[in-house]
Amino acid sequence: MHIELVPISLFVCIAYAIKVCVDAMVRRRVVTAGSSPELVASLLREEELRRRHSSLRWGIVLLSVALGFGLIQWFGWQDVTPGLVAVLAGATGLGNLVFYLVARKLG
Repeated sequence: MHIELVPISLFVCIAYAIKVCVDAMVRRRVVTAGSSPELVASLLREEELRRRHSSLRWGIVLLSVALGFGLIQWFGWQDVTPGLVAVLAGATGLGNLVFYLVARKLG
């Protein structure tokens, strides 16, 4: 089981490193292309807002998944069944919906 995680983790790390590098290159080109200061400031504000919303989304979704696991533990379910998977999927979906509602109120 652990041996399969190494190639998956490596792939995720490489993909994330490529994304970070491409984002940095795009930001650098926008700044060096002589764009207006308002455009650069707007892009930086948008990126900061996106980063905050991403943190908010993951926080809400992980909290709802934790509540789903808590329900599974509370009911004493031991076997992986479709109902157990449905509880986790429902908790994830509920977390995304809560994020959507919170994001609409914030922005």
